[in-house]
Amino acid sequence: MEHMPENSAPTLATDALPQPRDGIAGAAPYGAPQLEVEHALNVNENPYGPSPELAASIGRAAADAAVGLNRYPDREALDLRTDLGEYLAAESGIAAPPLESVWAANGSNEIMHQLLLAFGGPGRTALGFTPHYSMYPEYARDTYTRWVTAERGPEPEFALTAEAVTAAFAAHEPNIVVLTSPNNPTGTALTLDVVEAAAAALAPSRGLLVVDEAYGEFRRDGVPSALTLLDRHPNIVVTRTMSKAFALAGARLGYLVAHPAIVDAVRVVRLPYHLSAVTQAVARAALAHREELLGKVALLRSERDALAEHLGARGHDVAPSDANFILFRTFSDRDAVFEALLDRSVLVRAVGPAGWLRVSIGTPENNAAFRTALEEADPR
Repeated sequence: MEHMPENSAPTLATDALPQPRDGIAGAAPYGAPQLEVEHALNVNENPYGPSPELAASIGRAAADAAVGLNRYPDREALDLRTDLGEYLAAESGIAAPPLESVWAANGSNEIMHQLLLAFGGPGRTALGFTPHYSMYPEYARDTYTRWVTAERGPEPEFALTAEAVTAAFAAHEPNIVVLTSPNNPTGTALTLDVVEAAAAALAPSRGLLVVDEAYGEFRRDGVPSALTLLDRHPNIVVTRTMSKAFALAGARLGYLVAHPAIVDAVRVVRLPYHLSAVTQAVARAALAHREELLGKVALLRSERDALAEHLGARGHDVAPSDANFILFRTFSDRDAVFEALLDRSVLVRAVGPAGWLRVSIGTPENNAAFRTALEEADPR
């Protein structure tokens, strides 16, 4: 079901090789299937890439950066951080955060890893709520941070309440809490009362609250961002990415907004010159053309809602989604449905609780192909 390429390197007897540390030996690397299919709907990518004109503009920005590649990049990415703050002010209706409150790295994965390096570690505990993004416990493992979980609400809503959050705090006494809005893999968005309750509960112990908004641009109208809470709760960090709505998964640019003291702690643990000059140039060019890159978000939201309605009409349980994907229950053998879809060149993701599949929102043509393939793979 999860098709992974084999490592082509020659192998030796295990007793002839250095032994990885505990937690690494025998573990598999992260990786969703990367297969040649006609309809890749498994990793929540934006199906609409840059136009040829915008690709040329991004290429010119990269070429301008290339003439200086004999020098190290701006290790603080000052211009990029300023641009990101200005974008968020327009996107979320907040005052533009100063560059001292913004930090950028190689995807939101590196952002999360840096936060765990700075605020986790031996003797510290991080808490998440299942089902959640599969990388969270790996960030904790890599930084020797204890990872614990509590359950989200019941299927199919998977809602998270302020009462459930504070009860989990009392049970686990975490130093770091990760909330995701919209949540991956369920698509569920949080209400701000949940985020505020979590921030207030963590404040006496000086705990860190990370609100992962990787899919924030896809939220429904009227669903606010946790960015609006930063002035009142200095222990909140909001993380974002340009991989999803900006259609820049290949560029690897994630960022956070937080109190400058939190940014300074992350700056201590970052690797030197961690963000290349080309990455910075590409991201700034994309931000300068955000109207085009974000221009398909409304269409993707409309397609998401139509596909959710279709799945519900077929009799599937469907988790309410504010993201660019839908989690739905097959009511049959999940693995068999996954393989039957793959046989029809439609790749989705077997993730979340048993019996559920997640489909990313593609172009109207992709989505139509998925509907047809599902009718054949799971007839009703």
